[in-house]
Amino acid sequence: MRPGELGPADLDDLEVRHIQPYQALKTYRCPGCEQEIPPGIGHKVVVPRLAPDERRHWHTSCWFRVTRPPRPPAAPTKTRKPRPRG
Repeated sequence: MRPGELGPADLDDLEVRHIQPYQALKTYRCPGCEQEIPPGIGHKVVVPRLAPDERRHWHTSCWFRVTRPPRPPAAPTKTRKPRPRG
């Protein structure tokens, strides 16, 4: 998934729970970055309401990356002209 890929209507069809570090007892693989979430790391569990068997465990930062809209491009910065030396 890419940043901003999930819209508000999509999020209504999902149950998102935060797992506290003391609740995280197993290793999971995050679908956002394909890296492991080891035991003891807080993360998000995302459960589709119509397909609870398809729940996935996400790093919190990966989940926020796909649910928040992409940032607008940064405004160009002014460049200073070098002062003449002398």
